[in-house]
Amino acid sequence: MRTEPPGPQHEWLDGEAGPVMRAYALTGGRVRSAVDHFNLVAFVLAGADVDVASHPRLLPEHRRLVGLACRPVSVAELAAELDLAVGVVRVLLGDLLAEGLVAVHEPPAAGTLPDDDILKAVVSGLRAL
Repeated sequence: MRTEPPGPQHEWLDGEAGPVMRAYALTGGRVRSAVDHFNLVAFVLAGADVDVASHPRLLPEHRRLVGLACRPVSVAELAAELDLAVGVVRVLLGDLLAEGLVAVHEPPAAGTLPDDDILKAVVSGLRAL
């Protein structure tokens, strides 16, 4: 028979959740990365010769990011895989980028928007179908 420990109980905690760590603890209180803002669809790729063992100060989340980035993966996918907020992942990626452990490939900037005449022609063509 399992007994509850003494003291106030929190309904939002359960035994299967494991240790709970706040996002600001992972980032050391930082809300912005040391590097420029990362686009959600930017691809992250770890170098082929990256050795995370030679960087003992890396957090487990840093190490997981490097492991997941062995193939090109977007910032949004990394956040989903680690179950962390995108802002936290951006800060952690900034750390890894500053250490030279990953490369971030931003998508090409959107060029000029198509001419209105082209859009009208497309809409007319779709209506004709």
